[in-house]
Amino acid sequence: MQRLWKSLMAVLATGVALALAGPLQAESPNGEGPRFEDPREAVTWRREEFKGIERLVRQLRFDLVNNQDARGAAPRLAELAEVASGAHLLPAFIEGSHGRGSEARARIWEEWEQFEAGFTALEERVAALREAAEAEDYRLATRELSDLSLTCRSCHRRYRY
Repeated sequence: MQRLWKSLMAVLATGVALALAGPLQAESPNGEGPRFEDPREAVTWRREEFKGIERLVRQLRFDLVNNQDARGAAPRLAELAEVASGAHLLPAFIEGSHGRGSEARARIWEEWEQFEAGFTALEERVAALREAAEAEDYRLATRELSDLSLTCRSCHRRYRY
């Protein structure tokens, strides 16, 4: 019983220490997105963010194409505009965060301006999708979802293994 109590207290102390230690990354100075020091943390974070964006786009396709429900899609469209932006994602592309464990190519940092332009194009596609949804133009929203996917794919082909 005493051994169980000591183990429980050790787990509790570890949890409190981790909670007080704060997040693994800090906010960037401009407050736009996280700032990373460790390349592995950056890779893990951006991988999860991109998976989340992919899930959002799948759900939006269901909302807008299958259900034709612009109101139901509105919160996800707002979230997509927030997370699918250069301000949110670019801080996680720190130099050295390619190679083992990452799908990013070193070319990203060699062609940084073009890479940033890809995020500008992404933001424009998301804005066009939001406009189509707000106008309840589901045919246009379907086309914008396809264009959004093509924008993602073009960057993936150039900058991802």
